[in-house]
Amino acid sequence: MFGKLFISLFLLFIFHNDPADTQKKKETLMSEKVTQMMEWTSKRSVIRMNGDKFRRFVKAPPRNYSVVIMFTALQPQRQCGVCKQADEEFQVLANSWRYSSAFTNKVFFATVDFDEGSDVFQMLSMNSAPTFLHFPAKGKPRKTDTYELQVRGFAAEQLARWVADRTDVQIRIIRPPNYAGPLLLGFLLAVIGGLAYLRRHNLEFLFNKNVWAFSALCFVLIMTSGQMWNHIRGPPYAHKNPSTGQVSYIHGSSQAQFVAETHIVLLFNAAVTMGMVLLCEAATSDLDIGKRKIMCVAGIGLVMLFFSWLLSVFRAKYHGYPYSFLMS
Repeated sequence: MFGKLFISLFLLFIFHNDPADTQKKKETLMSEKVTQMMEWTSKRSVIRMNGDKFRRFVKAPPRNYSVVIMFTALQPQRQCGVCKQADEEFQVLANSWRYSSAFTNKVFFATVDFDEGSDVFQMLSMNSAPTFLHFPAKGKPRKTDTYELQVRGFAAEQLARWVADRTDVQIRIIRPPNYAGPLLLGFLLAVIGGLAYLRRHNLEFLFNKNVWAFSALCFVLIMTSGQMWNHIRGPPYAHKNPSTGQVSYIHGSSQAQFVAETHIVLLFNAAVTMGMVLLCEAATSDLDIGKRKIMCVAGIGLVMLFFSWLLSVFRAKYHGYPYSFLMS
């Protein structure tokens, strides 16, 4: 009797823990997850997730797809201007993938807003937004699965390169047509053409060395301040610490910068240049001695003050730089 009971229990254990049956359940569950994710993606390129969706479709196994998530805070009361700009670029990235001919269920894009998934932020010990994380199909996220926003910026092209590094999925960014640039250029050319037509009998201004010198100086100031870097990388304007509310306009690393930082550097460079121009005019002009002294003092003041500020910005980014002038 005990033998029959033992055999019955053994057979029940075997059938209850059949590996093939367990594998079939996993495949069924995985298929259901993929189907649901594909259905959401067909409606919106970026899936909006709360705590429950995150735990079920991202955190809990099994899963055979990667998920790139932007953790953000888009509600107006959060006052996160950078979040809105990053969200626009993330939408461009997700749409470029969703409407690509190479689109598969290998990668999905999603967002978790702090006001809809604060428990997820707490679970991941996250205290800043926006933050981009990649959750691989197998295993836990590594350090390289966190996007270096402060270094790379949040331009869709940079995000696409990072996604390609993490998933081997190549995404060609397709932006909606923007006619603002061509219209502005056309308007500028029309204005220049109109002025040239009105002054067609007096075009000496085209040969004025001061006009060309000022134009060249503006171009140099724009390029040396880092505007081209901003155009390529698309960094945020500034950074606001969500815990303290403090806004940083100067990036603390020499490998990155904010848009506000380039404006500050441009202003400082322009002030130093103005000081040098005043010094040159004071030395070479035919004005009376009193005005030349005023120009000389003003020029020296501008050069000393704004060069000192430039040096302090340099020291803030290149830690350990030993030299300073007037201020640390």
